[in-house]
Amino acid sequence: MDNFLQLERSVRRHLNSIGQFFPLLMLRLLLAWEFWEAGLQKFNGTNWFQHIQADFPFPFSVIDPHISWFMATWFELLGGVALLIGLGTRYVSISLLVLTIVATMAVHIPSEGWASFSDMLGGYAISDKGFGNYKIPLIYMITFMPLIFMGAGKASVDHGIFLYLKKRLHKKVA
Repeated sequence: MDNFLQLERSVRRHLNSIGQFFPLLMLRLLLAWEFWEAGLQKFNGTNWFQHIQADFPFPFSVIDPHISWFMATWFELLGGVALLIGLGTRYVSISLLVLTIVATMAVHIPSEGWASFSDMLGGYAISDKGFGNYKIPLIYMITFMPLIFMGAGKASVDHGIFLYLKKRLHKKVA
């Protein structure tokens, strides 16, 4: 029994050390790719925000659609790069979370709302044959939570900055 417990502790210790960088890195890479790709589509596409501006929640509904398009494009492109390298991860994640919420309300949730709980559940789909098609944006929103609350992890520029500042502060105190 003691051998089993020692093995279990050893495995847990190794997983914990890997867990300091690997899972958050994977979340960052996934979200970086998705938002970079969305920003690139906007960058190379035509502005269709004027057709849905009325569906944007306030205060985004009163912003000129060209400004909204520009902001969404560059938030997605620059946010994707920042997530990739882990720079300003918490702030970038909050910004992209807000962008995702606005997009979900404007594009993925039907403007007439849901008549029933069943209709709402019907929108939890990856299809345009439902009552909203909000599954992917919801997954993105939930995926941002560890990055917002835990940061970028050890495999990031953020962590490097933290170590540098910690070292400088330690030198001043000593």
